[in-house]
Amino acid sequence: MSIGPEELRRRTAELLAAHPPATTDRMDFLRARFDAGLAWVHFPEGLGGLDAPRALQAVVDAELTAAGAPDNDPRRIGIGLGMAAPTILRFGTEEQKQRFLKPLWTGEEVWCQLFSEPGAGSDLAALATRAVRDGDGGWTVNGQKVWTSGAHKARWAILIARTDPDAPKHRGITYFVCDMTDPGVDVRPLRQITGEAEFNEVFLGDVRIPDAHRLGEVGEGWKVAQTTLMNERVAIGGARIPREGGMIGVAAADWRERPELRTHDLHQRLLRLWVDSEVARLTGERLRQQLTQGQPGPEGSGMKLAFARLAQEISGWEVEFLGEDGLTYDDWTLRRPEGVDFTGREAGYRYLRAKGNSIEGGTSEVLLNIVAERVLGLPSEPRTDKDVAWKDLPR
Repeated sequence: MSIGPEELRRRTAELLAAHPPATTDRMDFLRARFDAGLAWVHFPEGLGGLDAPRALQAVVDAELTAAGAPDNDPRRIGIGLGMAAPTILRFGTEEQKQRFLKPLWTGEEVWCQLFSEPGAGSDLAALATRAVRDGDGGWTVNGQKVWTSGAHKARWAILIARTDPDAPKHRGITYFVCDMTDPGVDVRPLRQITGEAEFNEVFLGDVRIPDAHRLGEVGEGWKVAQTTLMNERVAIGGARIPREGGMIGVAAADWRERPELRTHDLHQRLLRLWVDSEVARLTGERLRQQLTQGQPGPEGSGMKLAFARLAQEISGWEVEFLGEDGLTYDDWTLRRPEGVDFTGREAGYRYLRAKGNSIEGGTSEVLLNIVAERVLGLPSEPRTDKDVAWKDLPR
């Protein structure tokens, strides 16, 4: 029988009684929460969950928030929570699940994603990073990745690499877990238009990965990567925010605080953006209800598209509304932020940071294709490279 809300409240109360937040070390509390199955309640028992319906996570979160319990700082470990964890849960061995999921959830080990490459971003399946079997049954990896969020603070990475250049590009790819502290891993900052360097280039030179760190079958990495990518788009575009929260909340606050700047045209545009934001928020709620039934579908691509469009339109509106004040910028000093901050700092920062929203996590052009083909059922684009060996493709 599935666990219901009353049973979750009882177990949460037991956790709080045994580990009072006011007197318990933060990390000790998070470890105890994981062991009690209250980390992500829809995960299996023994892996931080109780096999309960995903929707009941909100019951636990509300009880813990009311009690002043610490959270696991999800912004800082978003890639681990939103991308690595669901992929490990679905494709990992029992040993991999036991090794990786607990320190991932508590935040003791941060994860990054080694997918994009200089010649394989929008066409991710064209990746050229190679993994070759070595004499000890493991793999030796060479190549370059780019636009890697948080690589400078990551302990582990999810990595896709080409293991069979004779196969067509969507085959012959294998999925690994890479230790970012291993010899041969070189992380270099990529400074962005905001002045920050939350992204990195990562060079992989003769990096050895044991076969025990392979996720899924050899040559089946593209299938494994689809699970990561679908969860990534939900994580970026489907984050739960309150009504008038996120970027539209910031713009609405500006409107209320600066009546001397108001015009009829700006008012009409803000109303339209507010309605669009509310539609996106409610669509996200429906998507999360679908998630309770299983893995995310291509609908997550639509949410990510809406998120990027709205963030850019609202941040543009805010800069226009604020006039000269919207053009100021506090500090161009190179920073290496702990997490992605879509709504932080001032209007000029938000405007510049939003430009990346239509690139990161899959470009808007790629996502439009996914929505057209997998949601609307429209004919696929002609693909002349579908059955051609990767090594024979022009580059």
